[in-house]
Amino acid sequence: MLVEWMTAAGLGTLKPAISALVLPPVPFVVLALAGVALARRRPRTSRWLVLGGIVGIWFSCCSGAAHWVEQTFLDEPAPLDAAQRADLKSRADAGQPLAIVVLGSGIDAQPSEYARPDLGNASLKRLRYALWLSRATGIPVAASGGRGWLVADAAVPAEATRMAEVAQDDFGRPLRWTESASHDTHENAVNTLALLQPEGIREIVLVTNGSHMTRALREFRAAAAAQSASSPIAVMPAPTGQGWPSDSLVTRWSPSGIGLDRMQLVLHEVLGRLVYGH
Repeated sequence: MLVEWMTAAGLGTLKPAISALVLPPVPFVVLALAGVALARRRPRTSRWLVLGGIVGIWFSCCSGAAHWVEQTFLDEPAPLDAAQRADLKSRADAGQPLAIVVLGSGIDAQPSEYARPDLGNASLKRLRYALWLSRATGIPVAASGGRGWLVADAAVPAEATRMAEVAQDDFGRPLRWTESASHDTHENAVNTLALLQPEGIREIVLVTNGSHMTRALREFRAAAAAQSASSPIAVMPAPTGQGWPSDSLVTRWSPSGIGLDRMQLVLHEVLGRLVYGH
């Protein structure tokens, strides 16, 4: 696969840059600028390019458009319901070797209000849900996440390390395991299962954003099969972050920072599926 080839070739640091260039609004800005450049030589083409760029920028910043893309192109599993949580609790109480695995999603390297780097919003929401689920079921939690491809400062802790600190200090629930060497979802899967398999874990409950879950499931199930084809660790999805803000028709289709953030998140996963061929 292309992503694994880039990692093996030492080109992993290029992945964030490539994502930044292909995700909106950059392509639409380039389209509009190309139209401006052609204004004198090809005025009709110029007008269409500028219009296309403006329309693209507008809709790429709308939460309504992001919601449509997510529902249309991402086959997200449903969140765990009360019956599933009760079943997990009964199996954990019976002594079955289960673990909740929560994936990191970035760290704020220079937060102004804290004395040290802090979890990004998505990481914090994932961690909070994993700890809530652990409290409800009695299943211990593992966190997976390193420093990311672009983080070179040794003073910036790995995501999993910071998640463990926040879990203990802010939520009063220590994590059982931390995997802090991974750079991406593929390494999350390989490294975390290598950590949990010797512990006798036979099933994990995977926590990440709903839009990210399909890709994460594919990576974890593939890694589980590679480690033990005869009896792979089972993976149950527990998506979070699938809610949408209460809004009106006007705010839903008006550009906003929330809309752009959600569109970038969703399109990142859509492009990921295209790259992987799934």
